[in-house]
Amino acid sequence: MVNAARPSRFQLLLLKWRIQACLTFGLKARALETIEEVLALDPDNAHALASRAHLRATDGDRGAAIADHRRLLAARADDAHAWFNLGFLLEQDGQLAEAEATFRRAIELEPKLDRAWYGLGLALIRQHRYDDAVIALKRNTELQPMSPHGWYQLARVHVDRQQPDEAVKVIRHLKGFEPKVAAQLERETGLMAGPASER
Repeated sequence: MVNAARPSRFQLLLLKWRIQACLTFGLKARALETIEEVLALDPDNAHALASRAHLRATDGDRGAAIADHRRLLAARADDAHAWFNLGFLLEQDGQLAEAEATFRRAIELEPKLDRAWYGLGLALIRQHRYDDAVIALKRNTELQPMSPHGWYQLARVHVDRQQPDEAVKVIRHLKGFEPKVAAQLERETGLMAGPASER
């Protein structure tokens, strides 16, 4: 009798597609209804929990989104991306020590998860642990060399560490592929870097 009540994989797949279609077309209320339908059938469904957490976070209900991610991780503790998503929400919520631990867990599971290195850097910056933040941000820029976000934060950390020469090197590097971000850093820091070709 218990087996008869279990949803089929096909049934869950159809519901997953319905959730994705609703989200694609901006039908948030319908997506939430479908998510609740899935969770009634399969309480630990990873896709439904992650989708509901995303919707709750975008609606500003960070606490509920965090609770969904914790529930997801209780069922799937080896999901590096879920750990990253939880860390991102915790960092936004100011729960910095837990965010740091969560990003480190994501990195432990998937060492090349560049976003987790970036998130770790942000959590460390907010804790004024600049030396540790440099290590995390350098790893992020190694993994995502053409993304300006890690470079931007790295330059700011060098300024906070009273290392203007290092910050200038980063700004000069950014001029080679993100001149607008480099110009923003020059305005914010008052540091002027020569062209990207100068070393």
